[in-house]
Amino acid sequence: MKGISTRRLLSALGAGIVLTATLAAAPASAENLNVMNSGGFTAAYKLLLPKFEAASGDHVDTAWGPSMGKAPEAIPNRLARGESADVVIMVGYALDDLIKAGKVRADSRVDLADSRIGVVVKAGEVVPDVSTPEKLKAALLAAKSVAYSDSASGVYVERELFKKLGIAEQMQGKAVMVQKTPVAEKVAAGDYALGLQQVSELLPVKGIAFAGKIPESLQSVTRFAGGVPVSAPHPEEGKKLLTYMAAPSVAKDVESTGLDPLTH
Repeated sequence: MKGISTRRLLSALGAGIVLTATLAAAPASAENLNVMNSGGFTAAYKLLLPKFEAASGDHVDTAWGPSMGKAPEAIPNRLARGESADVVIMVGYALDDLIKAGKVRADSRVDLADSRIGVVVKAGEVVPDVSTPEKLKAALLAAKSVAYSDSASGVYVERELFKKLGIAEQMQGKAVMVQKTPVAEKVAAGDYALGLQQVSELLPVKGIAFAGKIPESLQSVTRFAGGVPVSAPHPEEGKKLLTYMAAPSVAKDVESTGLDPLTH
């Protein structure tokens, strides 16, 4: 070490220690992840994703589509075409179908949040009271037109809710299942007078007034969950993303989007 002062040597060693610690703290290798996400978890996902990317160093590209149905954008149809994904986020029972079909790893399933059905009308219109079964029934009968989604909540509305209220016949011809487009967007545009969909999909849309959740005795609670496809290029990183979005530390963020977190 001839020619190097003790002070300069200690300074160089200190800088090396700092650099080594910085590299150790950084992600070993940032990955580009592909996620397929369905509508109900969208608002929470968009809120949490930048935080995950900042913490992990990974970059995430997202494809959107319903959890089921005939639309080419539907997650099962995307996977069937061979589209690549490291994570799928969707309705729990639809995810279970993919697990049974051998498309998603069973040991990767992570429950994320519950979603309940709500009601909206166009902003500026009289907001109906939907707090009891009788009042919800009256609001549906009074509406000139009703829209519901082509995903889990809409299937329930069409097949069960109207029957439970005893208005299945009256709804024929004026209640419509909306394909692809969020129900609230159609209501905000004036295409339909009243809309039903999961609360987390209604609240982000501008131009609507939220009437409230349908009564608990009539609710259909949808569990959202995520999993890692068997062909995922980055399965470990995908599982880390799901673990992050299910963590108790993000429960308040999830709740702020209209979902019911599973942990606090």
